[in-house]
Amino acid sequence: MKRLLLLGGGHAHLQVLQAFAREPLAGAEVLLVSPQAQLFYSGMLPGCIAGRFQADDCSIALAPLAAAARVAFVEAAATALDVNTRRVTLSNGTVAEYDVLSLDTGATQQRDRIPGAREHALFLRPIEHFVRLQAGLQALAARRVLDVVVVGAGAAGVELALALRQALAGAEERARIALVTGGPVPLAGYADAVVGRAQRALAQRRVTVLREACTAIDAQAVHLANGARLACDAAVVATGAEAPPWLAGSGLTLDAQGFVATGPTLQSLSHANVFAAGDVASRGDAPHARSGVHAVRAGPALGLNLRRYVGGGTLQPYTPPARTLSLIACGDGEAIAAWGQWSAQGRWVGWWKDRIDRGFVARYLIPSAGR
Repeated sequence: MKRLLLLGGGHAHLQVLQAFAREPLAGAEVLLVSPQAQLFYSGMLPGCIAGRFQADDCSIALAPLAAAARVAFVEAAATALDVNTRRVTLSNGTVAEYDVLSLDTGATQQRDRIPGAREHALFLRPIEHFVRLQAGLQALAARRVLDVVVVGAGAAGVELALALRQALAGAEERARIALVTGGPVPLAGYADAVVGRAQRALAQRRVTVLREACTAIDAQAVHLANGARLACDAAVVATGAEAPPWLAGSGLTLDAQGFVATGPTLQSLSHANVFAAGDVASRGDAPHARSGVHAVRAGPALGLNLRRYVGGGTLQPYTPPARTLSLIACGDGEAIAAWGQWSAQGRWVGWWKDRIDRGFVARYLIPSAGR
């Protein structure tokens, strides 16, 4: 009997578990390993920070999903991977061996890329940790006015700055929020209309935007490349996702940024028995096919190809869509919709986003999980 190791409890693996629950994987022993027993759905993070959702509303319990799929579950993180010996070293001191490996661990943030950030900043990832730690900001804001600086101007940074503005400032202006972009405009890479909407949303909600790079963080300030020293009680690093460091010595073929290089069937370019999806993977023919959005879309193909690989069948190519719908929360119930060059904004978009997000979480709730 073959041993399939699902490493990471990401969005694609949620769908793999559902597929195995509907039809158990024949001829394989399956193990799911994840550092968290609860997956916090990233799409609902802005609403949770802004106080519109409770953390439990945004969480998916992995153990019940695994049990329904007849999959064993271990709560641990990977610390090393050796694809030549087919062994994964885990944070609990054990080693998991496999015949087939599927990676959906998500991405990480390097703590030492910005000097002083490890000691003096909060990091957006892992999201589960950030949700617990950021609650302290609200207690601090109740005692005095805070200067909060968000570093990173992608969708995550913009949503985070707007959500913190809603959560901390309030009617009494209990916080001043700044967004440090690293140089580009917020949401650079989106259509011009979307960029314009984001800039207006930030200005209307009194989030200060600084198009400078962050060079260091200390206990009192964020230091910028132009020499300015920005007073800061709390810095939050929401820069782009980076590859897990243990991939570097794994033996897998990686792309220039250190992510697992995969082909159309979601297999590693160097090891056919290794599959990868979501933030941990990249595609040479679709270099932007990462993130939870794409992992959700890739999930059915991943589940099918794992089943066929174990059973000796023909694998199915997965083609990421050329464009996807983005819904960017503004913190106060409004949201910005982006689809290629088309965009819209309003509370109706926020309602649309909430409906999609709640539906995603509800799809994976198991009655035995107590919800």
